[in-house]
Amino acid sequence: MGVRRAVEMVLDTTRREDGPICTYGPLIHNPQVLKIFEEKGISTLNEIPESGSGPILVRAHGVPPDAKKKLAEAGFNVIDATCPRVIKVQTIIRKHMEKGYASIIIGDRDHPEVVGLMGYTGNNGHVVDNIDDLKALPEFEKAIIVAQTTQNTNFFAQVIRWIDHRFPHYKIFNTICDSTEKRQVEVKRLAASVDALIVVGGYNSGNTKRLAEIALQAGKPVLHVETEIDIDEQKLAGVERVGITAGASTPNWIIKRVYRKIEAMPSKGQVAWRQAAYFLQRTLLLTNIYIALGAGALCFACAKLQGARNVMPQILISMLYVQSMHILNHLIGRKSDRFNDPERASFYARNLVWLSALASVAGAAGLLTAYTLGMIPFLILLVMSILGFSYNLRVIPGVLVRSSGMKRLKDIPGSKTVLIAMAWGVVTAVIPAFGEPSRGIGPGTVAAFIWASGIVFVRTAFFEVLDMQGDRIVGKETIPILIGAKRSMRVLKITLIFLVAVLFPLTLSGIFTSLGYGLAICPMLMLLVMRANEKEYVLPGIKLEFVIESTVVLAGAITLLWSLAAM
Repeated sequence: MGVRRAVEMVLDTTRREDGPICTYGPLIHNPQVLKIFEEKGISTLNEIPESGSGPILVRAHGVPPDAKKKLAEAGFNVIDATCPRVIKVQTIIRKHMEKGYASIIIGDRDHPEVVGLMGYTGNNGHVVDNIDDLKALPEFEKAIIVAQTTQNTNFFAQVIRWIDHRFPHYKIFNTICDSTEKRQVEVKRLAASVDALIVVGGYNSGNTKRLAEIALQAGKPVLHVETEIDIDEQKLAGVERVGITAGASTPNWIIKRVYRKIEAMPSKGQVAWRQAAYFLQRTLLLTNIYIALGAGALCFACAKLQGARNVMPQILISMLYVQSMHILNHLIGRKSDRFNDPERASFYARNLVWLSALASVAGAAGLLTAYTLGMIPFLILLVMSILGFSYNLRVIPGVLVRSSGMKRLKDIPGSKTVLIAMAWGVVTAVIPAFGEPSRGIGPGTVAAFIWASGIVFVRTAFFEVLDMQGDRIVGKETIPILIGAKRSMRVLKITLIFLVAVLFPLTLSGIFTSLGYGLAICPMLMLLVMRANEKEYVLPGIKLEFVIESTVVLAGAITLLWSLAAM
């Protein structure tokens, strides 16, 4: 929590401030994140200058109070990004120092957090990183025992036993962060159920190194890596089950990259068809063929919900349009894919020319097919295509730019999710209404548009929840970033429940055909998959992405069965 908070504070500051931004000391112990800060022009100060200006963020580990005072006196706008758990320890030490207590800090002597804590002891602090140091301390009339928030829980328990036996009048505060404690317990539990462990995090991160030590004590092979590049595949040869854990300062996007690499590696005893199925899934997702198939399936379902008969041209239009726009979207979004899905970013970088050509050909073919249905569907698709291509261009009028500061459609917070959902709704539900001269836009079309848009809105926003850290780094303001992950998930669940519930009255009233009853399975399944992800039964990766996309493809399969049964 503290690391995530500090990183988000820095990134939020870059959006608010135009001038230079710096941190006092490395914000966190992760070289990849610090490199990103450098790329964004965020510098690191290790010494306090005589004068300065602009915002400076105090590192997550905290600093001595006199350092913050000197930074403010030098002219900086000091923003305190100290982890709240560390602030709690600082407060305990300061309050007891004022009452004359000595402070014994169980931690690494040179660790930035411990250096910061010592600043609150009033020259009556002592650092202990082994039992011999503890035994060498004199007896104090009044003393408190606190721990570095990322301290080894086993060692701290040993300290408590010794103190209780020798100096029972000392006050003991277990200030080890609960997430650190849980992670160390989880490593022990994980080690018992796997053949090897991978610990992800900076090589200079104390708590990450402690996790690796705990894993080694379990007697299992351990790989401490900073990124997926550091994984030695030979050391995992013959391994069937791999456990992955990470240090406190390791961002989610690095953990995800490690997980994706392990996911792609063949394991001991894995049957050939499983590996082949994985690579097929990955290929279909990378090329956007599967998502285009999902668009066709959803179009087929929405057309039959409305009672349409001639649906093949509309299915083709939806597939071509979605294929074109999603390729374009990933070509534009390669910066965030660098963090969220590096394999996709690499795929698009290698195949930039032919993917661009494929997007253009698919878009043109979709427009030609729409023209065969009439001028109205052609114009609708043309306008949507222009909006898609102009998403990153400066198209907002100057008057609105001056009042809002937004120059492009992408500058509108949360616009991407809404526009994608509406575009899908149009090509899958509205355009099919123009397929037959006797039909037009009616209540069934409007209802189908809302239902299809809702399904795609949930699907898109769910992926954005998984990609929040990468999107925040590149400056995207998605809906989950605007309202938070928990609130976003709550909104998505409510939306899915609504999409299930609304099908029954619409079908009973005759607005939808009886297919509506069967299609209730799709949002219900999507809700179950999202819950499984929250419970960590299905982890983020190719498999989760494929399952979510399959809930949309399922709509087409259900419609096909319903059509065959109705014949």
